[in-house]
Amino acid sequence: MLWERNHGQYIRTKMEIAKNLQNIHKNIQLSCLNHHRDRDSVKLLAVSKTKPVEDIETAYQAGQRAFGENYVQEGVEKIEYFKTKHTDIEWHFIGPLQSNKTRLVAENFDWMQTLDRNKIASRLNEQRPVNKAPLNVLIQINISDESSKSGIQPDEMITLAKFIKNLPHLRLRGLMAIPAATDNIVEQEQAFTAMNQLLIKLKQAFPEQQIDTLSMGMTDDMASAIKCGSTMVRIGTAIFGHRNYD
Repeated sequence: MLWERNHGQYIRTKMEIAKNLQNIHKNIQLSCLNHHRDRDSVKLLAVSKTKPVEDIETAYQAGQRAFGENYVQEGVEKIEYFKTKHTDIEWHFIGPLQSNKTRLVAENFDWMQTLDRNKIASRLNEQRPVNKAPLNVLIQINISDESSKSGIQPDEMITLAKFIKNLPHLRLRGLMAIPAATDNIVEQEQAFTAMNQLLIKLKQAFPEQQIDTLSMGMTDDMASAIKCGSTMVRIGTAIFGHRNYD
């Protein structure tokens, strides 16, 4: 997590992140305008995995408040770092979660976007501290039916939602998906439209729940996702630059 760039690189990186955020917000606004949507209906989640706390601080100073982490331990370290420094940061866990790491997510994050099993839901519910608000959760749908991706099949959604409904320390907020990567806009929109239809079905099945979130769309397909009803786009590289996995 230590900053390893020299001072000149650090200044350039700060300027780039602030400019990148500004450009992404302009693109979101344009997409909303083109598709007759309220700009405030789409939230930007900055995916900060593998990035140092200095980059998150820069994004924070540029107005960003919601950050997504894919790796449990790395995310917890960042949450601890900012715990007293910026109490208004909203932390989202957006990676696959093993059952032996649920406690760290339950105790530290505000959102868990990749829920796809009863076992994980039960553990998160049991391990969520009673002095914290319920953990916001999204059901992950494997909308493109890829064997390499996590998530449940669409026809399993209602069953899992019913299970979550009975867990008092979890709050079901909607759905999340990572469709198959493609440059074909028609294929992008087919997957995103299917997700939007599933969200409508979920709302109809649980009208008393606060189901209001459809997390889909990344840098290359953000415009299609917004057109098809996304309420939260997850952007990483376009904000922070390419990731270092060393």
